[in-house]
Amino acid sequence: MKYTIAIIATAANLLFSPATQAGNTPDKNIVEIAASAGQFNTLVAAVKAAGLVETLSGKGPFTVFAPTDEAFSKLPEGTIASLLKPENKGKLVSILTYHVLSGKVPASAVKTMKAKTVNGKEVNITVSAKGVKVDSANVVKTDIMATNGVIHVIDSVIIP
Repeated sequence: MKYTIAIIATAANLLFSPATQAGNTPDKNIVEIAASAGQFNTLVAAVKAAGLVETLSGKGPFTVFAPTDEAFSKLPEGTIASLLKPENKGKLVSILTYHVLSGKVPASAVKTMKAKTVNGKEVNITVSAKGVKVDSANVVKTDIMATNGVIHVIDSVIIP
């Protein structure tokens, strides 16, 4: 079974080209945005180890709940190194695909709900006066538009 995934991480304070902001026509896909951000070494390594680089450049559209490098650093010590090992590729793919929904869902359409992820499991999305949560992660930036979807940045890695 071919996995379809789009994972990207974006720091809340990064400046993106005007074309990636909501309301403008994007000029980069999810992979290109990740590569140009320069602060997502963990994510890039994970995507490579999972063999998902080509898929990240796919047509989509995808909605990505993207953890930052800081979010990855919150995982227990040794977790990332373990996941990047070839023998753990299946588990890594499962985690990465849990961060992705099929279709393009801008922040204006997000509501409290359970949403089926690309890995087949459901993620809990909660909207409240305090903001939006995806499982236990807080959404810290929304609507980073790519040619193949939309990215919403989260502050923690979510585990299926």
